[in-house]
Amino acid sequence: MITTAIKPNQTPHPVRFTVQDYHRLMALGFLGEDDHIELIRGELIQMAAKGTAHETCITRLLRVLLPIIGDRATLRCQSPITLAFDGEPEPDFAIVQNRDDDYESAHPTPAEMLLVIEVADSSLEYDRTVKLSLYAEASIPHYWLFNVIDRILETYSEPSQITASQFGYLNRRIIPSTGVVEFPPFLEQVLELTSVFPNI
Repeated sequence: MITTAIKPNQTPHPVRFTVQDYHRLMALGFLGEDDHIELIRGELIQMAAKGTAHETCITRLLRVLLPIIGDRATLRCQSPITLAFDGEPEPDFAIVQNRDDDYESAHPTPAEMLLVIEVADSSLEYDRTVKLSLYAEASIPHYWLFNVIDRILETYSEPSQITASQFGYLNRRIIPSTGVVEFPPFLEQVLELTSVFPNI
């Protein structure tokens, strides 16, 4: 007996989720806070493990950012931001406009973003490519990447569509750990990076 393989009409493709699907999975208990999952372009992404240098940088940023921001904006730490119908990352920090309900009714959206910050060790290349493109496409005006491996701050501004399918930032600055940088939401304030980077 001769058998013939049946060719499928279409190739398999991954299932992609919307923000609404993502929230429903959490509401049904399929995903929990301890799962450390982000929704990136419709895919559920396991967040990278965080080393001690990463966590030290987070602790120091919390200490220095709160006095700088005061009550002029809202500082959110490792909390979701809704960027598109299929994107809800959890950056290390988001400085967003104040809202009366403190975002109880919904997560912040791009229109409310002043500055997004990621702290990167093992996630450096991902934050520099995938996350950067995602934030640029959402027109987030300023993106900071604390590179704890090389002990530099990478600042990005002027989001733009580079090609038909690629988004990025037109301006990139590299500031060493001994440098000082203006704080883009409030330019009269400066951040001394020696108070942020771990002593490694």
